[in-house]
Amino acid sequence: MIQNDLLLRVANGEPSHRPPVWLMRQAGRILPQYRKLRSTFSGFKEFIKTPHAVAEATLQPVDELGVDAAIIFSDILVIPEAMGLDYDMVEKKGPLFPTTIQQPTDIDSLASGEEAANRLQYVFEGLRQTKAAINNRLPLIGFSGAPWTLAAYMIEGSGSKTFSKAKRFLYQHPDAAHRLLDKLADTIIAYLRLKVQNGADLLQLFDSWAGILGPEQYRTFAIPYLQRICQAFPDTPVTVFSKNAWFALQELGQLDCQVIGLDWNTSVAYAKSQIRTDKRLQGNLDPCALYAAPESVEKQTLDMLQNFGGAHIANLGHGVYPDTPLDNVRRFVDTVKSFSYS
Repeated sequence: MIQNDLLLRVANGEPSHRPPVWLMRQAGRILPQYRKLRSTFSGFKEFIKTPHAVAEATLQPVDELGVDAAIIFSDILVIPEAMGLDYDMVEKKGPLFPTTIQQPTDIDSLASGEEAANRLQYVFEGLRQTKAAINNRLPLIGFSGAPWTLAAYMIEGSGSKTFSKAKRFLYQHPDAAHRLLDKLADTIIAYLRLKVQNGADLLQLFDSWAGILGPEQYRTFAIPYLQRICQAFPDTPVTVFSKNAWFALQELGQLDCQVIGLDWNTSVAYAKSQIRTDKRLQGNLDPCALYAAPESVEKQTLDMLQNFGGAHIANLGHGVYPDTPLDNVRRFVDTVKSFSYS
């Protein structure tokens, strides 16, 4: 029995006295103990492949900030790597794929489904060790990149302002793009099933590059695959976070998931008008708001909570930035925890 099950109860549609709170990227460089732990590894990939370090990094913000959930410390790009497309994590630049998908035949050799997911045993061992260390204090979130976002990296080869290579592939090779997205969806489902089996209580899909696509492309190349993944988990709460996909909120709101994450550019009122009322919303304070004076952080947090008006999971509208003042992160969390609906 989980002692603090507030997030689970809200995600499942049950009433609550206040919103639960956690932060995307809460395990990371805002914490001095994380920076110390990170310095003991030669690279980021070595770090995330070391289960005891994963457990420690996952629990650091729980102990430091008092958030209502832990999210396993990992990376979305472990899936392309397991499928056969290796990547490097370049310091201060981000991911880089030495080999990319350039033509339809490049998709043929990619592993998928359980074959690929079973190559990620270090992730599942990290989950097991984290779950044991949590000792039923609070829920553990498992996550994955969404099919479109992972495909974008696999074709583009790195982050990009435009993802023009990835978008060009959709226009020039739509059938091959669907084959790639099928393989990714199969792998994500197998991967997340193993995460649930090894301790994840909730799941989140990150479609970080949703806003790169136009409405029709997103409906064609993203929504059906998100729906397939959501339908694979009828007994586990799923959150879908599609950054800058305000144009597809109505379709996102019809997915068979429990929670829709909002970025800071999305109006709460507009989101409520588009999304089914049985969904819970998550978000959506601008991460840069945490650079303001502490009194402003508190005021903006309270304004956000009042805008949502209940049935809400408090979070930022994107991941917390590495140089965010730690005291202001605490102010955000503490403000939420002091808030009451009554």
